[in-house]
Amino acid sequence: MTKNILVLCTGNSCRSQIAEGYLKHFSGDKAKVYSAGIETHGVNPRAIITMKEDGIDISNHTSNHVDEYQTIDFDFVITVCDNAKERCPFFPSKAQKIHQNFSDPAKAAGTEEEILQEFRTVRQTIKEFCEQFSKDNF
Repeated sequence: MTKNILVLCTGNSCRSQIAEGYLKHFSGDKAKVYSAGIETHGVNPRAIITMKEDGIDISNHTSNHVDEYQTIDFDFVITVCDNAKERCPFFPSKAQKIHQNFSDPAKAAGTEEEILQEFRTVRQTIKEFCEQFSKDNF
C-alpha cells in the first residue's frame, strides 16, 4: 500500500523541497510525497542546483501552501524546521508526526561558493535522514 507523506517547512523553498526530492528517490513507488509550507516562498534556485549536483532534479517542484493538502489522508507529516512544528496546522488524520530540525541554508551568508557549501552540508544531513526514514518505514 502506498503511503502519503507530507514534508512541512516554513516557506517550502529549501529544506522541505530537498526532503521531498530524497524521499521520492528513496521510497520509489512505496510513497506519494508532498511538500508544503505555512507560507510559500518559491523553490530556492540554490536548492535546485545542489540537488542536481547529487543527481536529483527538483526543478519542476512548486512551492505549495499546506492548506492545499487538507483533504489528503497522510500517513506521515514530517516537519523539517522548528518554526513549522510550532505553527503546524492540525491534520484530522492518523498521520504520524515526525520532527527533525535542519538548519536553514537560505540564511547562509558569504560568497556564492560559501553559501552553496552550506546548502550542500544541509542537503547531506537531509539526505541521510530521508534514507534512514525510508529504510525504517518501507
